[in-house]
Amino acid sequence: MATSSEKTDAISKPLRNWLAEVAEAKRKARERGFRRTVTNTREAWETLTRRFLTQIPGIPWIRDDLIPGPDYRVPVRIYDPDPERALPVAMFVHGGGHVAGSVSLYDPIARKLALASAHVVVSIEYRLAPECPYPAGLKDTMACAKRVFRLLESLAIPHQPRLALIGDSGGAALCATVAHLAQFEPSVTVERQVLIYPGLDYTLSQPSVSDNGEGFFLERERIIWMFDAYLQNAEDRRAVSPISMDLTPAYPPTLVITADLDPLRDEGLAYLERLRSFGIPAEGLHLPAMIHGFLNLEDLVPEVCQASYARIGEFLNV
Repeated sequence: MATSSEKTDAISKPLRNWLAEVAEAKRKARERGFRRTVTNTREAWETLTRRFLTQIPGIPWIRDDLIPGPDYRVPVRIYDPDPERALPVAMFVHGGGHVAGSVSLYDPIARKLALASAHVVVSIEYRLAPECPYPAGLKDTMACAKRVFRLLESLAIPHQPRLALIGDSGGAALCATVAHLAQFEPSVTVERQVLIYPGLDYTLSQPSVSDNGEGFFLERERIIWMFDAYLQNAEDRRAVSPISMDLTPAYPPTLVITADLDPLRDEGLAYLERLRSFGIPAEGLHLPAMIHGFLNLEDLVPEVCQASYARIGEFLNV
């Protein structure tokens, strides 16, 4: 097993320098008595993303609207990269550990997904913890999966009635959970799914949580804090983890993207193997010397991001 120093040496210089900057900032914050709150967690993720995700491509047609759920009207943003054609649909569920992120913050990523995949992308503003703990965000995601075609029809947006799910990090956990539930829900058919550095095990029992849990941006302590904010009512964390949920042949073909220096690496890899063991078509893209959340750090790792978008487009258009 590589030492922390050997892992760091393998990282590209721009990313390595930024990680050193982050480590120094954290050291100073601890000296000042820093205490994590939902406010500074959201601010930090927004500041970082807007600093390093600066290339924002144009999209011919964008519209904000609402999808009604059982107890919440979910704001969504629709991206149509080719309004003259009826394209398949992809629902994008942003990351942020269930406590941070937004449609606005992830707008550049949603645009790039629409262009790379040639899909109408519907990005959803699901409710966040701790104000709205589990299962609020999951209910919102399922409601959008059930009603997304109805919305597109009401807006007269040309589209094919084919649904893919795309999520990163906590958003990938929501996508995977919806895909599991959809196996037993006749009103939802998920054709394909992309999980980007997914969080799939709320028990945090995989080795990489410790192996990569310090020094590579997403750290074990922060993951625990986020999960505690999300799961507030003594939920059975194993039961609500996608990695432990039932699988049937109705589960969609899935692409799992993992980063070698991510604390969540091993659950993504284990999930990939579990899908394959059940005969479910599953593909992996494993990125060496890469950390969690790299799509939000695109200016530091542009080639990795470009390759990832290209792979997502290939997978969704098989």
